[in-house]
Amino acid sequence: MADDLGDEWWENQPAAASSPEPSGGKEGEDTEMMQRDTAPVPEPSSEETKQPTECFLTKPKETKEETRKTRKWKKKKISEILAKSEPKPGTPGDLQQLIKNHYRDNRSVIELEELNLPDSCFLKANDLTHSLSSYLKEICPKWVKLRKTHSEKKSVLMLIMCSSAVRALELIRSLTAFKGDAKIMKLFAKHIKIREQVKLLENRVIHLGVGTPGRIKELVKQDGLNLNPLKFLIFDWNWRDQKLRRMMDIPEIRKEVFELLDMGVLSLCKSESLKLGLF
Repeated sequence: MADDLGDEWWENQPAAASSPEPSGGKEGEDTEMMQRDTAPVPEPSSEETKQPTECFLTKPKETKEETRKTRKWKKKKISEILAKSEPKPGTPGDLQQLIKNHYRDNRSVIELEELNLPDSCFLKANDLTHSLSSYLKEICPKWVKLRKTHSEKKSVLMLIMCSSAVRALELIRSLTAFKGDAKIMKLFAKHIKIREQVKLLENRVIHLGVGTPGRIKELVKQDGLNLNPLKFLIFDWNWRDQKLRRMMDIPEIRKEVFELLDMGVLSLCKSESLKLGLF
């Protein structure tokens, strides 16, 4: 049938049928949308990306009150760390090192070497497993015989030094199992005048004294206490107060201890007539 149409069929077709669709048709719209989607996005200029300097504010300075609060917080944190840390018992080497540190600035090298105490003057240190009574029984097994032969006034056989009057009372209460018939005297300043203590030492035979280094030092100064008959000097070394300070951690106490050591204690240790213990 197509052959019967001849060449006239192509010539007689209307113009609309032979011409392509105008650009405004559906196909043109799709092409335009595709071009828009694939077109590159222009990069922002440097002025658009630049942020205002007002966004970067400097940290305001802390006030004195805020700084004080920060320091208090840090101290509290240090105390918490110390409270959680495992305590270590004191050793004779700790006392030797404190002595060297104390006299380092005003003594020569030779004089510092002379301050070294012999190992024989140190008693066995407490390993934190003893009570005071059990510790004293271990280091002084002949205590009963010693106190029976002691008859000198203005002196004691054993001195126990601690940091405060309250601590001294605690230690005296814990001596029940050790003291026996021994006479114990409180050697601290709280509610007790030094004149009263001097009179008691002059009129009675005292075997054991428990007190603070400051009051013991004053009694020695006023000739109320003679250190020559002293056989045992015990430091309440390992106990800590509410601020977790040991006795020798407190500057005032440490100063008084060394002043007392200079009043004849060190020479007695070197002569091996006096023994030192760290409880």
